[in-house]
Amino acid sequence: MVVTQQTCSIARSLEVLGERWTFLILREALSGTTRFADFRAALGVAPDVLSDRLATLVAGGVLEKRPYREPGARARDSYHLTPAGRELQIVLGALQQWGDEHRPYEPGPTVARRSADGRRLRVAFVDDEGAEVPLEEVRFRRTSTYPS
Repeated sequence: MVVTQQTCSIARSLEVLGERWTFLILREALSGTTRFADFRAALGVAPDVLSDRLATLVAGGVLEKRPYREPGARARDSYHLTPAGRELQIVLGALQQWGDEHRPYEPGPTVARRSADGRRLRVAFVDDEGAEVPLEEVRFRRTSTYPS
């Protein structure tokens, strides 16, 4: 994983996640896509851009490469989510929730957030006791390590 001197966790995250194609690649990875050709076919992204984004996600600890070989073909790498990559499902869910509300697709949402048993889900802030905290009550407070 790349170590950075950025003090802000948002800035550090954006070093790995801060490009448009990244979240679309993650969307596909969360749906089970692992192969370069399949990412390319699903997204229509240029191969050089996809290669760069995948390399950044691997270096950032979001994806890991695993070799595979089709019969009669050369060895290739597949890309699999790490535990850190799987945690980004929350971020993608929040983006999707915001987009459904503020940038809606006229026919309606194309994907629904559901629990394994089918209950509707939404992304929210939850305190350390498991209670949801309304957005109006959420504060981002600077700590003693915040640069002055």
